[in-house]
Amino acid sequence: MRNYLSEKVVALEPSGIRKFFDVVSEMPDAISLGVGEPDFDTPWSVREAGITSLEGGKTFYTSNAGLKELRHEISKYMERKYQMVYHPDHEILVSVGGSEGIDVAMRTILNPGDEVIVAQPCFVSYLPCVIMAGGVPVTVSLREEDKFKLKKEQLEEAVTDKTKAIFISYPNNPTGAIMTKEDLEPIAQFAEEHDLMVISDEIYAEMTYGRKHVSIGSLPGMKDRCIIINGFSKAFAMTGWRLGYVAAPRMIMEQMVKVHQYCIMAAPTTSQYAAIEALRSCDEEVEEMCISYDQRRRYLVHALKEMGLDCFEPEGAFYIFPSIKKFGMTSEEFATRLLQEEKIAIVPGSAFGECGEGYLRVSYAYSIDELKEALSRLEKFIKRLEK
Repeated sequence: MRNYLSEKVVALEPSGIRKFFDVVSEMPDAISLGVGEPDFDTPWSVREAGITSLEGGKTFYTSNAGLKELRHEISKYMERKYQMVYHPDHEILVSVGGSEGIDVAMRTILNPGDEVIVAQPCFVSYLPCVIMAGGVPVTVSLREEDKFKLKKEQLEEAVTDKTKAIFISYPNNPTGAIMTKEDLEPIAQFAEEHDLMVISDEIYAEMTYGRKHVSIGSLPGMKDRCIIINGFSKAFAMTGWRLGYVAAPRMIMEQMVKVHQYCIMAAPTTSQYAAIEALRSCDEEVEEMCISYDQRRRYLVHALKEMGLDCFEPEGAFYIFPSIKKFGMTSEEFATRLLQEEKIAIVPGSAFGECGEGYLRVSYAYSIDELKEALSRLEKFIKRLEK
C-alpha cells in the first residue's frame, strides 16, 4: 500500500500546548495554568440571544460572509474601539474563530515559495498555517530586553525579494507584550517601503492594562495593506462558540470569502446571533473581566518575583512569560518535572518558537484561589531545585 499522507502535514509538529493539556486532563488533583481560556461564563445576555435565536428557529445557513446584521455591528465596533472604518458588505468576513481567519488569510495571499516574516515567540498555529498554504515562514526572535516588541532593524535583516507579508500579534501570546502607536509606526513604514502585507492577529485587543490597544491598520496608509484578525473568544468569554472575524481591503476580502465558502460555508448561525448582542451591550462585562485579569496579573508578577524568577511584566493578554534560564534546564524539562512532581501544567516557552526556550507561559485566566494553590506548589518545586 502506498503512503497516502502528505509529507507537508506529517512534518508539522503537534501543538506544544495540547500536549500538556491532554496529560493534565487525566491527572487527579492537577492544576492547569496552561490553557488560554477565560474562566468567566459568557455574559448572560449573550447566551440568552443564542437561546432566543434557537427558539425562533433561526437554524439555517447565513450568507457566506456572515449575517449582514453582525457584519454591520462589527464595522461599528471597530470604528468605535479602534478608529478603523471597514465596509460591512465588502471588507468583513465572519469566521469560525480567529484561527480560521488566519488560515484563510494565508491561503488567500500566498503563492508557493512566498515568504512570511513571523515574529516569535508566537501562537502555535502561525507557522503551520504559512506552511500549509505553501508559504515559507521566516522567523525573527523578539527579545526580552526590547520588551518583546518587534523592531524595524529585525525586519531589515529578514526581508528578501521573496517576502510577501509580515505576521504580528499584539497584545502578544505568550509574552503579554503590546505595541504602542510609536512602536508600530516604524513597522508600518517598513511595510510600505517594501510593499508588504501585514497580517495582524488582535484577538487580545480588549485586554490591555494601562494603555488602549492600537491597531497597525489604523495608522495612515495601512488599511490597504493590512489583514486584521479578531474574534469573540477572549474578550467576551466565548471560546466554545467558535466565532471570529477578519477585516481586509475589498480586493483581498473577495478572495477570502471564496476560500471560506468552499471550506466552511458559513460560521455557526446561533453563535452569530449571540455575537450581535455581545457587540451591542457587553462593554461593561468586558471591562469587569479585564479589571479582574489585571488584579491577577499584578498578583502573579509580584509572587513570581518573590520566588526569585525573572519576569517581564505583561501589558496585555492574560499570560506571563517568566524566565527559568538560571536553573540550567530546558523549558520542556522544567515543565515536565513540574507536572510530574507538583501536578501543575505550564506550557514550555519552546512551544512558541525556538526563542521561547528558557521561558514558561503561565496563564492567569484562572481564579485567584487556583493561582494561589498553583504558586504554592511552584514555590516548593523551585526550593527543591535551589538546594
